[in-house]
Amino acid sequence: MTALPRNVPSTTHLSEVRWLRSSYSTGANNCVETARTRSGPWAGLLAVRDSKNPAGPALLFSPQSWARFTAAV
Repeated sequence: MTALPRNVPSTTHLSEVRWLRSSYSTGANNCVETARTRSGPWAGLLAVRDSKNPAGPALLFSPQSWARFTAAV
């Protein structure tokens, strides 16, 4: 089984996802954005990127991993 990458370029591989930002976010762009991947090799994963660098990499998490992380913080 081939392991999925832990991060992918946002602009290349995730061009069709809808990025969401927290309603608590300010206009200063110092937050993270998340997106659900619906198709392709990363279908079903959660992508997370830095809002200051939308062309930069996005980290990929399984829904279970993301839920554990957010519960811990």
